[in-house]
Amino acid sequence: MAIAITLKSYLEGHDVDYDTVEHPHTESAVDSAKSAHVPAHQMAKAVVLEDNAGYIVSVLPSNNRLNLGWVNEELQRDLKLATEPELKKLFKDCDTGAVPALSNAYGLKVIWDDQLRHASDIYIEAGDHEHLIHLKGEDFQHLMEKLPHSVISAGKEYSRWVYE
Repeated sequence: MAIAITLKSYLEGHDVDYDTVEHPHTESAVDSAKSAHVPAHQMAKAVVLEDNAGYIVSVLPSNNRLNLGWVNEELQRDLKLATEPELKKLFKDCDTGAVPALSNAYGLKVIWDDQLRHASDIYIEAGDHEHLIHLKGEDFQHLMEKLPHSVISAGKEYSRWVYE
């Protein structure tokens, strides 16, 4: 599978130009970026969260760590990580763990990190562990513009400093 059908339909329905980048099998977004030779800060990873009010997907640069406290504060929720079985139900046409950052294509709420705002190009998981979707940064911003956004992640060095 090169691209999940739901995601492909969403992109085509929004008249977004994109191309795919093939890479060797990887298990994480940051490894996908390395394997595909794309900048890790332009690789948008998706982290699925949930609470009693439902699911929300946090989208952030692959080289950052999500700060769950910042997300909860921004959204006034009590979110935690969703489980793998939940991911399989939410993203039926995707391989487990290959969650596309454009999760609004799946009818899910999304919050995205402001650090992705100025990237000239954005890469996201295509729904498997061997392909990425490449979008122009302005197209990504257009698709995300009406969704909540804030600084919700930080680089590993800063994350350690905050919690130590």
